[in-house]
Amino acid sequence: MKVFPFKIPKPENETLVVQEDHVPKLYDKLHQHQEIQISLIKKGEGSFIIGDHVGEFRERDIFIIGENLPHVFRNDPLDGEVHMISLFFMKSSYGDHFFALPEFKSLDPLFQASALGIQLDRPSDYLRELIEKMILNSKLDRFISFLEILKAISQERFSSLSSDIHKKSYGEEEGKRMRDIFEFSLNNYDQNINLHQVADIANMTPNAFCRYFKQRTNKTYINFLLDIRIGHACKLLTKKTDLSIAEISYKSGFNNLTNFNRKFKSIKGITPSEFRKKN
Repeated sequence: MKVFPFKIPKPENETLVVQEDHVPKLYDKLHQHQEIQISLIKKGEGSFIIGDHVGEFRERDIFIIGENLPHVFRNDPLDGEVHMISLFFMKSSYGDHFFALPEFKSLDPLFQASALGIQLDRPSDYLRELIEKMILNSKLDRFISFLEILKAISQERFSSLSSDIHKKSYGEEEGKRMRDIFEFSLNNYDQNINLHQVADIANMTPNAFCRYFKQRTNKTYINFLLDIRIGHACKLLTKKTDLSIAEISYKSGFNNLTNFNRKFKSIKGITPSEFRKKN
């Protein structure tokens, strides 16, 4: 199966796919698909990349990922299994003009925002229960609940994730190159990575790679790598209370505690010590 584009297994005569992943390790390849994806993290934690945004996911989180938006969810099996429930659909699933009907006008902002990926700020229990029940619903009840889910999401507060640059999807060749870059970064962020290494993976000179990456992610590779490292540090600060700040700095890819403290505060607005106390 090719990673770009990724094909969502769709049973015959079904317009809405409900998928339940209860696994020790999620599918961890950067991919994109035509369907809009709504995902609830029922259990587990890990990191994600959606478009050009790097973040951490945890229990109760809900994400909406627009069509052809590159993304990946990754978890460490040592942290326990992940239970995720996802809905996949296309706006054209029920006819080209179904969601253009006046009755669905209030959903327009949701569909527009999903193109960049969104994360709900504080998902309501009502919405989470609607998504969880989709697993057992009949086809008709799924359709009715699906409309209720869209309505509930449109009334929630959310944060946009990616930048406008990711409204354009990757082609297969470019997708593979970006996937290789992202995978290398996610697997080696705790090591001393230099631009020559990453440029070699992209089969480019360092200068050409820097321009290429900035054009496609709206950020420098160094800042992208920094996002991954700070995200991992946040996870350790919250979970590994036996580790010192210096140890967490080293395990997150920083070899200088002063630099770690400075970079952490510039991104999170507080020091690592303050973050640990707050969480």
